[in-house]
Amino acid sequence: MAKTLISTSTASASATLDITSGIDSTYPVYEFHFVNLHSSQVAQGDVPNFRASIDGGSNYGVATTTSYFSAFTRETGGSTSLAYRASYDAAQSTGDLQFGGPSGTESDQALSGVMTLYDPSSTTFVKHFISHTNANSWASAYVETHYLAGYVNTTSAVNAISFFYSGGNIDDGVIKMYGVS
Repeated sequence: MAKTLISTSTASASATLDITSGIDSTYPVYEFHFVNLHSSQVAQGDVPNFRASIDGGSNYGVATTTSYFSAFTRETGGSTSLAYRASYDAAQSTGDLQFGGPSGTESDQALSGVMTLYDPSSTTFVKHFISHTNANSWASAYVETHYLAGYVNTTSAVNAISFFYSGGNIDDGVIKMYGVS
């Protein structure tokens, strides 16, 4: 598979990073690479979210269904966990969709990963996606990996996505969008 860089969105105390162009019928698959997204909040509930749009970003919140699980381990060893997160699932939700866990605001804490969106221009099928992210925790110095999969339940073309944190700004970090052929 060949990847073509389409856009780079750089955060600087940004409320959202909205990708409103470049998602079209050119590629059957799009990848969003999250590179060291750093939240402005230190709170367990401040998590990265996204929403999809079918009208170029004028409105977000297309009904979406997801399934979510995560695993973690502490820097000091000891306690680890692998968990299905039923409370993070979405069932035809038009609200915020969590795609990763909280990361701290210490200078070495951030979130990185990839979200893959399949055939967003299809007018026949729903739009499937998979996300895998990894973050340093906001507390107790642990690393947590998060997996999200689901579909945007529309046969209209998805042509924009908004990324944001639930409680604060994206202080810094980069989202690179690639087309995959």
